[in-house]
Amino acid sequence: IDIGGGTSETAVISLGGIVALEAVRVGSFDIDAAIQSYVRREHGIAIGERTAEEVKMAIGSAEPAEDESQAEVRGRDLMTGLPKTVILTPEEIRFAIDDVVSSIVSSVVRCLAKAPPELAQDFLGRGMFLVGGGGLLKGMAQRIERETQVPVKMSNVPLEAVVLGAGHCIEHYDALKSMFMGARR
Repeated sequence: IDIGGGTSETAVISLGGIVALEAVRVGSFDIDAAIQSYVRREHGIAIGERTAEEVKMAIGSAEPAEDESQAEVRGRDLMTGLPKTVILTPEEIRFAIDDVVSSIVSSVVRCLAKAPPELAQDFLGRGMFLVGGGGLLKGMAQRIERETQVPVKMSNVPLEAVVLGAGHCIEHYDALKSMFMGARR
């Protein structure tokens, strides 16, 4: 499962090939936009993309956690145009981003549903791997695991996993060339 900035892709790979694939144009940027929209609608202040991302990283989560804290956010009051500070709770942010997170989780479920039933044992034994910056959202792995009943493991290097994988493919092209579309033999 790769949750990037603008897209989220889930693929089931077996015997060196992709047997199921699901991609949606929803990612981390959409989570940031949902936070911006929520703060504008509910608190009447405008915040920038960077502030929304900082809120996401500080108190954003896909599942409730034990050690949650609130965040103080500064923005521009839409009525007066003056700076204003509001306090946001993790519950508010979870509510604000739930549609986006649910869309990502649903795409994972659809991908698993496309996979051949013979692979179910592999899913349950090996689990799935979560990569990409969006996978760093607190509780994302737990939410996917809860909704799919399949273990989810976070990559050791989620931000670099895709580029490292691409590098691996280049280094071992002869062994992997059958996986690439239009590969010359």
